[in-house]
Amino acid sequence: KLPSKEHTRYEMVYARGREPQPASGRVLFTYDVIWTENKELHWASRWDVYLSMDNAIPAKVHWLSIANSLVIVIVLSAMIAAILVRNLRRDFSRYNRLATDEEKAEDLEEFGWKLVHADVFRPPSFSPLLLAVCCGTGAQLLCMAVLTIVFSAMGFLSPANRGALIMAQLLLYVLMGSVAGYVTARFYKTFKGKSWQKATAAVAFGFPGMAFAMFIIMNIVALSQGSSDAVPATTMVVLLVLWFGISLPLVFFGAYFGYKQDAIEFPVNTSSIPRQIPDQPWFMGIPFTLLVGGILPFGACFVELYFILASVWMDQYYYVFAFLFLVFAILIITCAEITVLFCYFQLCGENYHWWWRSFTTAGSTGLYVFLYSFVYFKQLEANQLATYVLYFGYMGMASFALFLMTGFVGVTTCLVFNKTIFGSIKID
Repeated sequence: KLPSKEHTRYEMVYARGREPQPASGRVLFTYDVIWTENKELHWASRWDVYLSMDNAIPAKVHWLSIANSLVIVIVLSAMIAAILVRNLRRDFSRYNRLATDEEKAEDLEEFGWKLVHADVFRPPSFSPLLLAVCCGTGAQLLCMAVLTIVFSAMGFLSPANRGALIMAQLLLYVLMGSVAGYVTARFYKTFKGKSWQKATAAVAFGFPGMAFAMFIIMNIVALSQGSSDAVPATTMVVLLVLWFGISLPLVFFGAYFGYKQDAIEFPVNTSSIPRQIPDQPWFMGIPFTLLVGGILPFGACFVELYFILASVWMDQYYYVFAFLFLVFAILIITCAEITVLFCYFQLCGENYHWWWRSFTTAGSTGLYVFLYSFVYFKQLEANQLATYVLYFGYMGMASFALFLMTGFVGVTTCLVFNKTIFGSIKID
């Protein structure tokens, strides 16, 4: 016969000289909680211990991240000032001065980026429609990201309110559909495109359709594993209503006003016959520009990226949105500067195919983020195929969104840069 059994208390488990408690049948596991009121803690600060993970990550780590990013921006800005400003000033004085009689007699051949003035604003040779759609989607994602970070930094979106951040992102993305339609229409009209219905439909269904299809696949994988993160069918219906009921009409609304506007005006005319492009050096090829164009922007933000990935995949909180706003601004500035630098070198080599090159040079930041996700994946200790599918599926979509966003920044910056420099010289 078993001795009389007693409920296991904390002291029985951790006390000295304890004896094992005999059990039979079903075992009931319980725990005790003792609530102690902290009268010195203000009500508004009650979440601080959870948000800071009990000071597991000191604030100085984020300050070091900001300092690292600022160093990259300062070095890159100094490089641009030393190369671009000095060279452009010399180019302007050479191109704008009147040629002497001796120079006219010798008929000295010009060189440099002025030679491509009749081709520099020629529409892209590869799929102008696709570039216009990518720029429109990138503009939509950029506006969504900026507004989400600003609202979070101002305190409107707190991690304490579960699901508020993702809902704000979805709603802002849907409402920015008008921006996507407008930007796509302006670019496509500038490229002298005729299939405006196809371009508008592509931006309305392209990226949202890819994201929704990927989300359905990821959700099926989560359901097959019995995950609590799986989304019910009613939420899918709500997403479809947001897409077709709000986003789709706003895209066509923005595109309508975009096509009503005049095409983007350029300071020089485009010739009817394309100029032949000379052979380019190896360091101006696409592989090298992709390699270098993304490493500096990624280096400016990879520390904060680590904390963001930890909040998504390791159940930690991320709440330092003011730091994130600074890092995001530095990321955009770095992408713009490195793209302008490569664009100038490309034009000096008499290569006027800069539209897609500027998009991919800045967008290669997303490629580095996806490669970094392989390094971070080692910390998750995955042992199931579903974990691989979910992680790399979502990281692939996030990296592709960053590719479109930073690519739009690169194209816009190079467009402004080229309009400025070619509008500052005299064309015979």
